[in-house]
Amino acid sequence: QIMSYDRAITVFSPDGHLFQVEYAQEAVKQGQCAVGVKGKGSVVIAIEKKSAQKLQDGRTIRKILKLDEHCYLTFAGLHADGRVLINKAQLACQQFRVN
Repeated sequence: QIMSYDRAITVFSPDGHLFQVEYAQEAVKQGQCAVGVKGKGSVVIAIEKKSAQKLQDGRTIRKILKLDEHCYLTFAGLHADGRVLINKAQLACQQFRVN
């Protein structure tokens, strides 16, 4: 039986696991580690930088992004999933500024 990617959140594997949870765990395993530490007067954000693929420029990989003048974001996992979070967070920052 050939398994295909299921987008529904209620699809279970034959052994009773949710496919979406397994997909998310695999995505995080493929991503880099991201750590944030808050000090008394500072914040440090660090990521693990893996080597770029042969056809990819290593300077284009961004895992720490500025959302607003007072807000930065970092993410672990796949870049496509991170872009979704970035877009939502940027929208939230814009809405906060307007209100």
